[in-house]
Amino acid sequence: MSRSLKTALSISLITLLTACSMMPDYQRPDPAIEMAEASAADTDRIADMGWRDFYQDPALQQLIRIALENNQQLRASSLTVKQLQKQYRIQRAAQKPTINAQASATRQRTPETLSFSNQSGITEQYSVGVGISAWEIDFFGRIDSLSESALQQYFASQAARDSAQLALIAQVADAWFSWQATQAQHQLAMKTRKVRQQSYALIEKRFNSGLASELDLRQAETAVHEARVLETQYLQQANQNFTSLQLLIGQTLDKTQWQADWQEIGALKEIPADLNSEVLLQRPDVLQAEYQIKSANADIGAARAAFFPRISLTTSLGLAGTAPAQLSESGSRQWAISPQFTLPLLDWGSNQAGLEVAELQKDITIANYQQVIQEAFKEVRDQMEARSTLDEQYAAQNDLTTSTARSLALAQHRFDAGVDSYLDVLDAQRSSISSKLNRIDIRLQRIRSQLTLYKSLGGGLLETGNNATHSN
Repeated sequence: MSRSLKTALSISLITLLTACSMMPDYQRPDPAIEMAEASAADTDRIADMGWRDFYQDPALQQLIRIALENNQQLRASSLTVKQLQKQYRIQRAAQKPTINAQASATRQRTPETLSFSNQSGITEQYSVGVGISAWEIDFFGRIDSLSESALQQYFASQAARDSAQLALIAQVADAWFSWQATQAQHQLAMKTRKVRQQSYALIEKRFNSGLASELDLRQAETAVHEARVLETQYLQQANQNFTSLQLLIGQTLDKTQWQADWQEIGALKEIPADLNSEVLLQRPDVLQAEYQIKSANADIGAARAAFFPRISLTTSLGLAGTAPAQLSESGSRQWAISPQFTLPLLDWGSNQAGLEVAELQKDITIANYQQVIQEAFKEVRDQMEARSTLDEQYAAQNDLTTSTARSLALAQHRFDAGVDSYLDVLDAQRSSISSKLNRIDIRLQRIRSQLTLYKSLGGGLLETGNNATHSN
């Protein structure tokens, strides 16, 4: 058996011996909350519902698609995933020896004072070959642990990117619905201002004819100014919501193209009222926190391995001679094997401190994991409980709006008949407009509650639930 073959077999045997790992066995931490049992309503996970299935308005669907393509924050998250993927590949490559081609040529003059013959001379040395430079043989799994840590960080970055997508879709939907709601409120305030201007003009004519008092005139004038203030306030809010929408989309939008009728906006798909809280463990932010625990767990393995000897290997195999022509001769072959053994004897507690830091980091990630689950559970619970109360509020607000509209009609009729003063009309008007504005607010809260619940349950990664298209 040739020496080169023996060397190759030795390296292969050493590689097989590097299976020892110091990483602790991983067990998923206790979520620190009481998880609800699965029920018949849990046949489909909300995360499997595509965002096109949930957000049913075509205009909103188009805006979400544009945002997924243009949003810079999501793009940065995607680039981070790619960066950590490359870092994992670098760390994984360290487990295998790197074979390099080597070639050198040396020509030097030896001075007389250093020559045995007391004569100066010129010497030459040529060599070519391949070799392994300082390859660490991973007997105790240090490099394997670092590779596992890098892999889990890569998985965590993917989960972070998915979490950013869920947040982006929810933010786009929230900004769009908020803009449409404030636009509707602005239109309502503008309509109220026009009605009050007409009333003011009518009362001014009556005042000039001596049929109305100056108090009625000033009350009508005050009502016009109140409506003007309300109109500009809602216009400002609408403009701010539209600016927020443009920022999330990542491009300038034409208001006239995207403005919709508040009453005709497509509804959101209903979410079952009874859900298994175990689905929270599959939320991207929860998965991200768990991957970080696994990464910290692997770091403990690397810290433990630092207490044990570190063995590295340098080898070379090639040809050498004092002239280029000699490289082809049979006697020019050369090889070298240079193992190196390093054992920490006195490090002044550095390795022990490194292990303790790794263990504390794992405890920190476990605490973060439990906190993320608790926050997710609270978010879902709050939105589930808010849904029924908001439905009741909206129904009550509808009844109130109907009643105030009837009161306004009666007050206006009595004022026209000269029975009551214009102050009664103003009071009825304020109640009516306030009720209509509040009805828009409550409907917006109901929509926000639905889209927040959808995001909280992991909805938004798939474009459509039928073909399971991932929105990357």
